[in-house]
Amino acid sequence: MIDLPSRYNPKDTEDKWYSIWSDKGYFSAKVNPDKKPFSIVIPPPNVTGILHMGHALNNTIQDILVRYHRMIGEEALWMPGTDHAGIATQNVVEKSIAKGGLKRQDLGRDKFIERVWQWKELYGSTIIHQLKKLGASCDWQRTRFTMDDVYSKSVLEVFVRLYEKGLIYRGSYIINWCPRCQTALSDEEAPHHDLNGNLYHLKYPLKDSPNEFVIVATTRPETMLGDTAVAVNPKDKRYKLLIGKYLILPLVNREIKIISDPIVDMKFGTGAVKVTPAHDPNDYAMGKKHGLEFINVMTPDGRMNSLAGDYQDMDRFEAREVILEDLKVQGFLEKVQPHHLSAGHCYRCHTIIEPYLSKQWFVKMKPLAKPAIEAVKKGRIKFFPSRWTKVYLNWMENIQDWCISRQIWWGHRIPVYYCKHCEDVVMVSATKPEKCTKCGSCDIYQDEDVLDTWFSSWLWPFATFNWPKDSADLKYFYPTSALVTAPEIIFFWVARMIMAGFEFMGDIPFKDVYIHGTVRDIEGKKMSKSLGNIIDPLEIINEYGTDALRFSLISITSQGQDVYLSKERFEQGRNFANKIWNASRFILMNLDPAQIRVDLCQYSKNTELSLINRWILSRLYSTLKEVSGNLKAYRFNEAANLLYNFFWHEFCDWYLEMIKPEIHKPENQVVMYKVLEKYLRSIHPFMPFISEEIWQILPHEGESIMTSSYPHIQQQLIDKIAEEKMSFVFEIITSIRNMRQDLDIPVTTKINCVIATANKTHLELSSQLSPLIKNLARVEEISVEEKYVHLRSSITSLIKDTHVTVPLEGLIDIDIELTKINSRIIQTEKEIGNKKKMLSNMEFLKKAPDEIVENVKTRLAELTEALKKLKAVKDGLR
Repeated sequence: MIDLPSRYNPKDTEDKWYSIWSDKGYFSAKVNPDKKPFSIVIPPPNVTGILHMGHALNNTIQDILVRYHRMIGEEALWMPGTDHAGIATQNVVEKSIAKGGLKRQDLGRDKFIERVWQWKELYGSTIIHQLKKLGASCDWQRTRFTMDDVYSKSVLEVFVRLYEKGLIYRGSYIINWCPRCQTALSDEEAPHHDLNGNLYHLKYPLKDSPNEFVIVATTRPETMLGDTAVAVNPKDKRYKLLIGKYLILPLVNREIKIISDPIVDMKFGTGAVKVTPAHDPNDYAMGKKHGLEFINVMTPDGRMNSLAGDYQDMDRFEAREVILEDLKVQGFLEKVQPHHLSAGHCYRCHTIIEPYLSKQWFVKMKPLAKPAIEAVKKGRIKFFPSRWTKVYLNWMENIQDWCISRQIWWGHRIPVYYCKHCEDVVMVSATKPEKCTKCGSCDIYQDEDVLDTWFSSWLWPFATFNWPKDSADLKYFYPTSALVTAPEIIFFWVARMIMAGFEFMGDIPFKDVYIHGTVRDIEGKKMSKSLGNIIDPLEIINEYGTDALRFSLISITSQGQDVYLSKERFEQGRNFANKIWNASRFILMNLDPAQIRVDLCQYSKNTELSLINRWILSRLYSTLKEVSGNLKAYRFNEAANLLYNFFWHEFCDWYLEMIKPEIHKPENQVVMYKVLEKYLRSIHPFMPFISEEIWQILPHEGESIMTSSYPHIQQQLIDKIAEEKMSFVFEIITSIRNMRQDLDIPVTTKINCVIATANKTHLELSSQLSPLIKNLARVEEISVEEKYVHLRSSITSLIKDTHVTVPLEGLIDIDIELTKINSRIIQTEKEIGNKKKMLSNMEFLKKAPDEIVENVKTRLAELTEALKKLKAVKDGLR
């Protein structure tokens, strides 16, 4: 007998096993020509990051894949690292020094960057330590940082190559500007959110007829100070005679021309729009087309500048209110209408962005997009779920140039140099030039801007292997096998990595892209500090254990669907871990190690296994076959639930209960042990700690479950006939239990049963396994008959072609029972009516989260089935 402690305590095992795995180098991967490579690069968390449920889900999925592929004999590498997260990290350090009354400008660029590096050394590895708590089996000795020396050389090399190829250029354009972070943002970094705003109708007087007005409609009246024209559609008959005339811009008294342009929407507002080329992307295009003046009326921090006249130094939104009041007083404000609008917001600080005329660096994206589009269309890269393919292609086929310069200090400084004496000289180099290429002066300086953070992370799949150096690792592990990521960074990161892969490696960066859903609270709201609905994964680990967290998350995560979480959801994982522990403890207490050291395949050939043992082995291998298929298709929850149902219901509820009376029989000892040992290996990728702890106590071969092989599918032991036979027996047992339960007959009360069937196989099976049925269904006497005869005062259940009847004479009071059942029928019908009413309510269907709607549908199906059973019981009692 081998004993396990009576209770499983994750705190006793998790740190212990993680240290052992790490110390023994089980996470490391190396070039191995004898093995097929499997590689994943981690989506690098921000160096400022703290583990949240999104990280927990994403990294659990990756760890399952890596552990599984490691166990099936592949050289599995999970490349870890962190992202320098330019704006986010700079913001954190700026807040830190602000506590001492300092701004970054007080320190100067070099000293401030020193402070950021110091912060990074102190706090930057927090997320790494937390990922280790999650059980992440990354090859930590390879950990990369997007600003480490070697990686930085890769970034600069890419900039130089793209510039020399004519794919990087500099120009003054309207960009998304964050006044809070004071930097440019790409379109993807400025997501639009719906707002309740106003549409302001302003009266612009005609120069030659001051008492006549053109009314323009705008949502941003503060930008009127930079107006240089009013535009109308050339087809708009209302304004045909006014085209070419001049207006006087209120408050500023500047003459502006009425121009015509087909871009103007005749149905928006009055059909006349103010044109502010320095503050709107459409107006910018019109300004270029019509040769208008560009007047920027704001400073980088969102305040009005000297060109704004009396409104100088006012915040843009403060200026809006003062300007509107002045327009009203002077008679130029026609009306104000409530208006729903969509405005871009900074993805880091959520400030409303300002369309802003600025000189920036850009990458031409259309030439890079072509091979990346083709690769997905031809199926060289597959998205899971496949619906994301359309989303990806739609964005790629309408791709815009990428603004890559940022007006911050923390990041890869743009490798562009200028001569103080030659205004027209631009030198692009990965290293600082010694002198000006035109005049020979050494008085040169570097561009102040840094590169967008994503400009470094789009190189992640190959730069992590020290590209452009042609290393053995790069040749072996690239292209990587799969990418696991969230939907919100398909454009930021996934699409750009595919483009970079083709441009610099001439090949795809990964074969599969698995997009998981967003983690939400149980009501469907996204988790956030402001809503107070965050569930901290570290708290869950502390309370329930890492395996419980991992298994709970995975088992409820359908492919690509959002995840709805409550703290109670993690009880499922904890309960399952306890079930595995308790069942293993029971087996170990009854196991004779001397009897189990046999080859299962050979043993099954030489021994006539019982139907029960043939069944459990067949179910084990059938399950493992399905699990492997689901893992390869990225259906993680289906794989997890198959393993859960097999262990809890088939192995524990049925098999162990069936063999209990003869548990020490040699055949049962062998099969019981083999199933448990193989199951522990199969559940290991999902629940690494408890599987290792139990496996180490079981008789085993090898140092660790981590380095053992995934159970090989013994196809010859899959016996569908045995499965069908036992399924029939279980249905009989379950039907008897249900009949007992439906009529509230206590488990301690012995009942009799009649099984009647004309099917010879079922007849023989019922007779052969009647002792088993009697034991598990708590039946005193079983009569097996060829012909069904209806008995008075009895209840019958029909299973396929077999009648299972329980005589009720002397067991219950029929009249009292009929009264109870009638009451339950009325209650069930009432509840069915309520559920149907909910599902016919369009408002409920529109507003309720999908999971809630599905729960109502499921409950309705359960109630309908329950009502059917109640009516059948009632008919039997009559």
